[in-house]
Amino acid sequence: MPHSQSSAQRGRVRLARGASPWLLPTVATAAVSLVRARRSGRWAAVAVPTTALAAGMLWFFRDPEREIASGRVISPADGVVQSIMPWKDGRTRVAIFMSPLNVHVNRAPLAGTVTSVEHIPGGFVPAFNKESENNERVVWHFDTELGDIEMVQIAGAVARRIVPYVPQGTKVEQGERIGLIRFGSRVDVYLPEGVEPAVEVGQPTTAGVTRLDRD
Repeated sequence: MPHSQSSAQRGRVRLARGASPWLLPTVATAAVSLVRARRSGRWAAVAVPTTALAAGMLWFFRDPEREIASGRVISPADGVVQSIMPWKDGRTRVAIFMSPLNVHVNRAPLAGTVTSVEHIPGGFVPAFNKESENNERVVWHFDTELGDIEMVQIAGAVARRIVPYVPQGTKVEQGERIGLIRFGSRVDVYLPEGVEPAVEVGQPTTAGVTRLDRD
């Protein structure tokens, strides 16, 4: 069921869980350089790039509230549909590429129970590259009304850390936040056999809002 939120809640933007190791040192460095820049021209030269970097980090780790849309399967990620591929077992893989400009908090595509969260070590080639099939990843499985749903968070050339928010056995609502991928990356969703994709390659997606399946 879609979540009901007030307009005030929907307008809120918070920072993503798991951002602290990157965000705190960057913001602290920018703050120190700004304070010292008042007394030293040398520090003024440092303050400009550190402040810009801190602002970029705050933008990257934004986590806006969303009014969750209705639909059997919704997008777990902000980004662009990179590919739609039929799988040998009858499923269809929808791959969503996330650029560094996208919100990188991922959401549950369906309501259900998390039956497994598996971390698989691998490489770090760009997520738009075919070789990214062997990248560092976290494989999720959800027990849902459509049966087992698989979702894969894939790290990219810069995104070298995936942060799951919920453990195996957790019951999640559709559109609930379940994890974060730091910087550029990819998220794959496997639609079960008989479920047709409602999106096209090149189509933008919004986590919790864009419906992936067709009636």
